[in-house]
Amino acid sequence: MKTHILKAHVPKTLGQKILLPTSTAGSLPKPSWLAQPEALWSPWKLQGEELIDGKHDALRVSLQEQQQAGIDIVSDGEQTRQHFVTTFIEHLTGVDFENRKTVKIRDRYDASVPTVIGAVSRPKSVFVEDAKLLRQQTNKPIKWALPGPMTMIDTLYDDHYHSREKLAWEFAKILNQEARELEAVGVDIIQFDEPAFNVFFEEVNDWGIACLERAIEGLKCETAVHICYGYGIKANTDWKKTLGSEWRQYEEAFPKLQKSNIDIISLECHNSHVPMELLELIRGKKVMVGAIDVATDSIETPEEVANTLREALKYVDADKLYPCTNCGMAPLSRDVARGKLRALSAGTEIVRRELSAM
Repeated sequence: MKTHILKAHVPKTLGQKILLPTSTAGSLPKPSWLAQPEALWSPWKLQGEELIDGKHDALRVSLQEQQQAGIDIVSDGEQTRQHFVTTFIEHLTGVDFENRKTVKIRDRYDASVPTVIGAVSRPKSVFVEDAKLLRQQTNKPIKWALPGPMTMIDTLYDDHYHSREKLAWEFAKILNQEARELEAVGVDIIQFDEPAFNVFFEEVNDWGIACLERAIEGLKCETAVHICYGYGIKANTDWKKTLGSEWRQYEEAFPKLQKSNIDIISLECHNSHVPMELLELIRGKKVMVGAIDVATDSIETPEEVANTLREALKYVDADKLYPCTNCGMAPLSRDVARGKLRALSAGTEIVRRELSAM
């Protein structure tokens, strides 16, 4: 299936067109005809060409819902991915999905994962055709999410490199290839999802951030890293309960990220125990502030969103603040997700009016 880029599209300088541009961190719920709703990583209900068409129809629906909710920087809602990490890995050589091992993901929960059995490589692009389709559908700025190198190695059993760092550097090179092709078809922001950055602090500072910089090497579009406390699933919510009254994990990576070449840092704020003053550690960076809790069906009021943004504005300049969700919303119902997106837009508009009146 071939698509063509809108000739009228001109990449936008984000943050200049509109104050406090809204976005989502990643996934949105899939339609029930594509996959089991309100579940993470559920199998596809379609196959072959029907699956390709179904994914692309879901992408169009997801885009329409974002636009109707007033989201400024739109995405595919991860409608073309079953899993935010392994869907990318499925397209690589050197990984055996039949030979599975049980490993502990993010030091929190056991999972059956594929095995690295040889040198990893990317025979062809993974998401470029999907990104072309998204670009064709809208003139809004678009963001595309890829897994980060450290999170990728934490989702596999390595029986070839026998070194987390060596494998991460290989993935960084592969991600850079993909990112350059995504940029070439009109993606405005490429986001790397690195929840592992909130867990493996020594590795993050020793080589994790350097690997991430390898993944963005040579890109002219904006780049982002998304670091959160995870989807609203039991393994993550149980872990959060052990973290005490203050979640200071960001403190470990922020100083080095502040000096990195990454343009935007995406983090979890609303209904979390993250001290907002930690944002001072990344002063000067653009920040996607999570103002929507993805671990509850309760829909935020616009005023709740506005309060989160007002607090963040004490540490982030207004021209660098991007209201966002804490994480992906795939496990939520479509009605709840729609409500949360509308609340994000409405709460942001409150703060925009306040800023313009100053």
